[in-house]
Amino acid sequence: MRRHRSNLGTLLHHVHVSGPLSRAALAERMGVNRSTIHGLTAELAAAGLVREEPPTGTTGAGRPSFVVVPESQRVSVLAFDVAVDRLTAARVGLGGPILDRRQVARSRAGADLDTVVRELAGMGRELLDAAPAGTTVAGIGASYCGMIRPGDGMVRYGPEMGWVDQAFGTELERALGIGLPVAVGNEAHLGALAEYTRGAGVGSPDLIYLHGDVGVGGGILVGGKPLGGEGGYGAEVGHMLVNPVGGRPCLCGSAGCLEAEAGEYAILEAAGRAGEFGREAVRAVARDAEAGHLAAAAAVAGIGDWLGIGVANLINLFNPSVVIFGGVLREIYEVAAPEVESRIAQHAMPVSRERAKLRVSGLADDATLLGAADRGFAALLHNPLKVE
Repeated sequence: MRRHRSNLGTLLHHVHVSGPLSRAALAERMGVNRSTIHGLTAELAAAGLVREEPPTGTTGAGRPSFVVVPESQRVSVLAFDVAVDRLTAARVGLGGPILDRRQVARSRAGADLDTVVRELAGMGRELLDAAPAGTTVAGIGASYCGMIRPGDGMVRYGPEMGWVDQAFGTELERALGIGLPVAVGNEAHLGALAEYTRGAGVGSPDLIYLHGDVGVGGGILVGGKPLGGEGGYGAEVGHMLVNPVGGRPCLCGSAGCLEAEAGEYAILEAAGRAGEFGREAVRAVARDAEAGHLAAAAAVAGIGDWLGIGVANLINLFNPSVVIFGGVLREIYEVAAPEVESRIAQHAMPVSRERAKLRVSGLADDATLLGAADRGFAALLHNPLKVE
């Protein structure tokens, strides 16, 4: 029975990640015969999770293999993304499409658990009310910009907003009141998994994802598995020391951290825009630098130096096959690539850097949201029919 449950979950996972797949392709991926695939598909179809369709555009002799398609419109999760200055809620269908979304601004006003939970729960109820009749909500996932305790969604530490031991997952579950637990993860950890699943890291199980928002977050995958550390708080690459002498103060209490030298505050201050804030202000600096504005170009080049030092350290430590720049670092890297690459060439060992590819996020601003959605789908994919 356990093997049967595992096969059901594996088949559903394949169509969730890869989209429509033929019975023949599924049989090859799973190492089973087509009759087994037919039986598994029939069970999942009866549960409303997938459907089978005849292939389109096929020619040639022989009977074509039916295509197994995820029921994206019928089966979905609620996904939430909590960033420093915005809150996003979405209904995401099986297979990954974002079916509907809501977003509101978040003021940078300190510990605001009650406000965040109230806003997210309100948007979540709006999404459920707007969903077509017959829609099934399979789970709830949330991404948060801080250090998350595995298991209960407690935010142990969120330096930008002063969150310490805030029961985010429990409170959001209570406020939503739909009888489903909220699976919470760190934004960059979830972004790394999403990029590996369906973004710029597909096929690269050893990857590093750098997420730029106000600070710099990191997610590290080793063999396709997230590197969480003993307590689940690993990969805090934004607080890696890159400038030990005269470094900028960091909200974590240290100085010279990668986040302090290459985060939002450093970028805007270096560009002479210290009174501004937010992702659009950072992206405006990147656009100005690309257009040749001297102050912006000098600022981005300086940020690229610190970013390159940080990436060189990560390449030496983890020997990744790909390093992905997400969030606002996506635009910063596209302009500062020469400085980043120069620092890597100078500081990373040749045998470690020679195969490391540098890429921008394939999912752009949706990486962390889609990572949260996959947390919501995890229980369904583990046991689609709740078979023991």
